[in-house]
Amino acid sequence: MRNRWGILAILFVVRLTIAFQFQSVAAVAPLLQQSFGVGLADIGILIGLYFTPGIVLALPGGAIGRTLGDKPTTIVALLLMTAGSLVMATTDVWGWQMAGRLASGAGGVLLTVQLTKMGTDWFAGKEIATAMAIFVNSWPAGVAISLLVLPAIGTAYGAGAVFLVAGALTAIGIVLIIFYQSPPGATASAAGSRLLDPLALLAVIVAGAIWGLYNIGFAMIFSFGPSLLVERGWSIAAAGSAISLVMWLSVISVPSGGYLADRTKRPFVVAIAASLVVAALLAWLTRSDAVIAILVLGGLIGGLPAGPIMSLAARVLAPETRAVGMGVFYTLFYAAMMLGPAVAGRLAKSAGTAAVALDLGALTVLACPPLMWLFERIVSVRHRRARS
Repeated sequence: MRNRWGILAILFVVRLTIAFQFQSVAAVAPLLQQSFGVGLADIGILIGLYFTPGIVLALPGGAIGRTLGDKPTTIVALLLMTAGSLVMATTDVWGWQMAGRLASGAGGVLLTVQLTKMGTDWFAGKEIATAMAIFVNSWPAGVAISLLVLPAIGTAYGAGAVFLVAGALTAIGIVLIIFYQSPPGATASAAGSRLLDPLALLAVIVAGAIWGLYNIGFAMIFSFGPSLLVERGWSIAAAGSAISLVMWLSVISVPSGGYLADRTKRPFVVAIAASLVVAALLAWLTRSDAVIAILVLGGLIGGLPAGPIMSLAARVLAPETRAVGMGVFYTLFYAAMMLGPAVAGRLAKSAGTAAVALDLGALTVLACPPLMWLFERIVSVRHRRARS
């Protein structure tokens, strides 16, 4: 296939499998608690384990892809994801559940890094912003589909069936990626040889922290939101369907945020305003019965900061430092996404309710605006020094 939009469609669906698999645990968390006799703290750890390999693999992920090639790397990643799901589907030992989750996460990390590179190869200089907005939307789409489908499957057939479905989807991804072709004239990009200057490194660290903290807050909705609603008497299927509203509406709000930021030329205003509203909605959700209204607002507003935040690192990274810089960025993101659910689960266990996890999410989102200000200060100082 040589049509770049057809290629993007393939990459979209393949990347969607990562979000679908990630959400498979949270979508049936109450069933796992019953089946394995574990608490919310254990569920939080299992959710966060998916991102643990990213701390190790994010930096060398690009080099692995250059060594093996695009297709072999993505196929290996998808095989790891499939194997992890199969382990989780067939074991009744909690330790093996954790091992399967780690294997799946390792595949997900490799796939994330490689698919981003493949999409950039096809769209560099050609509608790159539009393409990346569509590409990023595969995550909320995958989570939303899982929230609609997996609770019903879990209720009817058990948690093992849920992981089998996730494994089947990643296996379909292997078939799809076979149709991928590199763009005409593409050559393997050389590894960046220059090191980041101290201020650029600091800026990228802050940018990665912002992206990680914002995603912790947003992830609390679909990771612990279903458990919160089940505590209030909702069925597992109804809770999953309700929470999926956030993700479906995010499919609209993510590209809208990028367009709004570009149109107004005020990306920080968009990101800061939306972050403050999202923090308020997270806190409100645990204290109100207006669940559907809050979730709709969360979906419409929650995706707006994604584009502005994702563009931060590019402001301080030259082409020759982009590989190492994005490795640092994603390492911070994966570290945050590993620790966030684990801490939230521990707090939820201590408090006896999933509500505290969403309150933690509100605090992490609230931390983003001050860090955005710090990022701007670092960039300003760096620019002044470059001119002097």
